[in-house]
Amino acid sequence: MTNDTISTMITLLRNTNTRRKTMARIPANNVTKSIVRILLEEGFIKNIAEHRENMRDLLDVTLKYQGKIKKPYMTALKRISKPGLRIYSGHKRIPKVLGGMGIVILSTSDGLMTDREARKRKIGGEILCYVW
Repeated sequence: MTNDTISTMITLLRNTNTRRKTMARIPANNVTKSIVRILLEEGFIKNIAEHRENMRDLLDVTLKYQGKIKKPYMTALKRISKPGLRIYSGHKRIPKVLGGMGIVILSTSDGLMTDREARKRKIGGEILCYVW
């Protein structure tokens, strides 16, 4: 079992997206719930359902696709800050993904938020992942 729950979640979402499956089952904790909530607000996923199975909390994430060929809304997820190498950024130096088309998820002192919200509030933090 890995201790990096964010990487586990990103890998599960990426694999589900690559296989064009509609639902991914992710182990739930406060950080993964916040990241999935941000993905739902930004329109990358369709729905979230939380349930308990075998004494473990799980999130059922329904992915979003376009048309009959199932073109995914979320084309790539990339983990940036890792347990072995943390990456921090001030609010002026937060990177833009695809010129603002993608999002950067940051862990700030005010909780997890997107790059746009962090720039607006003038808060820097740890860059967790890129989504586009």
